[in-house]
Amino acid sequence: MTLQDTLINIIETQKLTAFFQPIYLTTTNEVYGYEALIRGPVGTALHCPKTLFDSATEVGLLSELELVCRKISIARFVELSLKGKLFLNISPMVLLQSDHPEGKTLTYLQTYNLIPEQVVIELSEKYTIDSPELLQKALIHYRNLGFQISVDDLGAGYAGLKLWSELKPDFVKIDHYFYT
Repeated sequence: MTLQDTLINIIETQKLTAFFQPIYLTTTNEVYGYEALIRGPVGTALHCPKTLFDSATEVGLLSELELVCRKISIARFVELSLKGKLFLNISPMVLLQSDHPEGKTLTYLQTYNLIPEQVVIELSEKYTIDSPELLQKALIHYRNLGFQISVDDLGAGYAGLKLWSELKPDFVKIDHYFYT
């Protein structure tokens, strides 16, 4: 089975697991919400999220993988009755794809009785962002629906403070380099 076939099978059968990492308010040290983290099938090379997402990018299936990750994360968040905000990791590259379907995240939220105000779209700074203007347009769309925006690992990737100033996120998660 090729890598592409393996990923298609994982996506179609939704053989992914969502875990949740608490996010604390720095002012009160209280849990504010949970970041959804995805793992691939146990016992495979694709269990590791970096390998899973890099492989999906390599074979052109990142959009499909991210959509199923959102669905699984939302469903599991509700199933566990977690309180606070749900932080969903989304690759900026996916938001910039012209063929990325619109409205899927909203549909998943409606299916599981969550509202956009309970969800934070978390952008990773690990990937190059060649078109901040297009990204900003995509984020305005999410904001207009009621979502909040977060930039993850600020300072770890390509854009740093410039990205922060252009996107004006509601939340910023600072790279561990700055506080260790």
